[in-house]
Amino acid sequence: MSSVAVPFYQRRHKHFDQSYRNIQTRYVLEEYAARKAASRQAAYYESTGLGKTTCRLCARRARTLAHEAIQESRKRTHEQKSDASEEKRIRFASELSALEKEIHTARHHAREHLDRLAIQRMVEENMALERHALEESISRAPEILVRLRSHTVWEKMSVSLCFTVQGFPTPVVQWYKNEELITPASDPVKYRIESKYGVHVLHINRADFDDSATYSAVATNVHGQASTNCAVIVRRFRDNEQPHPAGIMPFHLPLSYDVCFTHIDVQFLEKFGVTFGTEGETLTLKCSMLITPDLKRLRPRAEWYRDDVLIKDSKWTKLYFGEGQAALSFTHLNKDDEGLYTLRMVTKGGVSEYSAYLFVRDADALIAGAPGAPMDVKCHDANRDYVIVTWKPPNTTSESPVIGYFVDKCEVGLENWVQCNDTPVKICKYPVTGLYEGRSYIFRVRAVNSAGISRPSRVSEPVAALDPVDLERTQTISVDEGRKIVISKDDLEGDIQIPGPPTNVHASEISKTYVVLSWDPPVPRGREPLTYFIEKSMVGSGSWQRVNAQVAVKSPRYAVFDLAEGKSYVFRVLSANKHGISDPSEITEPIQPQDTVVVPSAPGRVVATRNTKTSVVVQWDKPKHEEDLYGYYIDYSVVGSNHWEPSNHKPIKYNRFVVHGLETGEQYVFRVKAVNAVGFSENSQESEAITVQAALTCPSYPHGITLLNCDGHSMTLGWKAPKYSGGSPILGYYMDKREANHQNWHEVNSSLITQTIYTVGSAILKGKKFFLIFRWNSLCCSLCPLTLVLFSPLSLLFPRPSSLSLPS
Repeated sequence: MSSVAVPFYQRRHKHFDQSYRNIQTRYVLEEYAARKAASRQAAYYESTGLGKTTCRLCARRARTLAHEAIQESRKRTHEQKSDASEEKRIRFASELSALEKEIHTARHHAREHLDRLAIQRMVEENMALERHALEESISRAPEILVRLRSHTVWEKMSVSLCFTVQGFPTPVVQWYKNEELITPASDPVKYRIESKYGVHVLHINRADFDDSATYSAVATNVHGQASTNCAVIVRRFRDNEQPHPAGIMPFHLPLSYDVCFTHIDVQFLEKFGVTFGTEGETLTLKCSMLITPDLKRLRPRAEWYRDDVLIKDSKWTKLYFGEGQAALSFTHLNKDDEGLYTLRMVTKGGVSEYSAYLFVRDADALIAGAPGAPMDVKCHDANRDYVIVTWKPPNTTSESPVIGYFVDKCEVGLENWVQCNDTPVKICKYPVTGLYEGRSYIFRVRAVNSAGISRPSRVSEPVAALDPVDLERTQTISVDEGRKIVISKDDLEGDIQIPGPPTNVHASEISKTYVVLSWDPPVPRGREPLTYFIEKSMVGSGSWQRVNAQVAVKSPRYAVFDLAEGKSYVFRVLSANKHGISDPSEITEPIQPQDTVVVPSAPGRVVATRNTKTSVVVQWDKPKHEEDLYGYYIDYSVVGSNHWEPSNHKPIKYNRFVVHGLETGEQYVFRVKAVNAVGFSENSQESEAITVQAALTCPSYPHGITLLNCDGHSMTLGWKAPKYSGGSPILGYYMDKREANHQNWHEVNSSLITQTIYTVGSAILKGKKFFLIFRWNSLCCSLCPLTLVLFSPLSLLFPRPSSLSLPS
């Protein structure tokens, strides 16, 4: 018998289930139990006296019965266990069958779902292709069917301006008043805009004299834009005029008169200072102010300027003015945003302004050592399939020089950028050809040096590939009942089969790598669309080669590349339509490819002077050759470090600049270089070393002098601190007085007045009429007088504002 370890909790409790033991152990236990039962039975017989008469045969029979009882008990136990296992098997088989059915059903549903998704995807793709084909077939630039009409109205009357435009996709219409965007949210009572079924209406409620302006509407979609404008004149009533005839309006309405206030005072409280940003960041310039008096109908107008150019709401800048705060937000900073920013508060009494400079550094290059991005990308001379793109080069103080630029184009509404030039162009100007007529494009530029390619510049404004001459060849005549007739000059010229040759063929731009040819279309040109073919010939060769054999030119301009350096060429142009090709035009004068603009010479002597504790004023002499300059770049370096840092990241046009962000007490040297479309000049000579410290100058005079209180015995005067402290805090003020008919001045206070308020007692006034003059003393001990006229004690019973005048 094998020994089995019994758990501790069953060693004493023998009545617990012991089915965990093996079969041999259970058999021994059952034999033991049977013998014990037989012994108890025998003891019972002996105790009752029956055992003495039982024979051995009876005892053996009793044992046999006991053994059979044990076997029967075992058999019943085995049958019970067999029945339980059979029930488990049946239950498991039924559960497995149900699970298989669920899996089969789930697979069937999943397959059906995938089939539906595949069919739906295929249908959507087919519908998208059909939609794209349909949109391509019906897509067109906006076309104005009914233009705006000018109106002349009386004050307090309402006027509605409406026009009709068609195009696909549906054009987006924006309204402008004197080239300023009209937003109904800014004045919902005044303006209301409606658009329905291509008819766009601008409602002006209760027009006043300030609503007299030129109103324009611009409709734009991805294929181009169209605009129309009109004039609105608002007339005022004279005293003896009535706003409406008596028969139309027999009753009189109360007229509301505007409050005419002679002066609105704007005092700037919290101002934005010199700010430093990085490309790609968001930034807000804020300025809080106190407006006195604050009248809803006479609010000042907030205008933001960058380098004296008015800023409008756009994709990159957002304007806000309200609740005593003016803000200018930049959604995505770029070096194009660098410059001197000025906030001007325009009122009927004058203009209050504040200025500070915004510096925008280059973003981290994608490749170490790559140059910064170009800036100020603009489009010029756009035509049907041609446009000239210009830009300004980045400042490469710590990077290797720029060796060229890549120009990219993208159709408006798409994100597919296409590189226009295969090899880098070395000057900041490039003629882009191959545009599709009637479509709008945007452009960007990337700079290249020995380390890699820069980040792309900010995209240009959209430009449409249209011929501006086409608008001049059509004339619209208005007839009765609002109908209009459009007459084209092509219809007046008759039925022309083969066009004549172009005229006035000349080189409008000459470069070392290309020549831009321009010409006038033939007259008469006929009704059919014209294309042009350009031919070139090297002087002395006697043979002609067609330049655009593969692609016909639709614009009267074309850039010819692949010209041999140092060779002279002559050109001629042929016009063509579906009927045939014209005779060649007259041959141009010999043209040799060469750069007409050269690199500027280095600026002259550089002088640095103190300004504030963190800035220095740098001045320099202009270069001897400053043809077509974009501006100047200024660099600075700590004395002895030989490490140069750029001060400005956008060229400035003046020969004076304030360099900010310097360390107080550190010594710096400065240098300047000029830049144009060809490239950079040599660096100027370094300036003399200068230590950054605040310069001390004479402070400006106090202002806003006011008589605060008069009681017949004393006067209380108040004033505002000088706007400019001269580089040192104002220590205090001295006040002098003199009688009206005398010229001798006497001090009012012997010690400094440290506050901007002072009470002159009766012992000093003595009931006489005085002129008072202020003078103040700062660290530089300057005297800047300002006269204040006061009144006699008799007039103090009726106080009124004092009059101010500067002494000569």
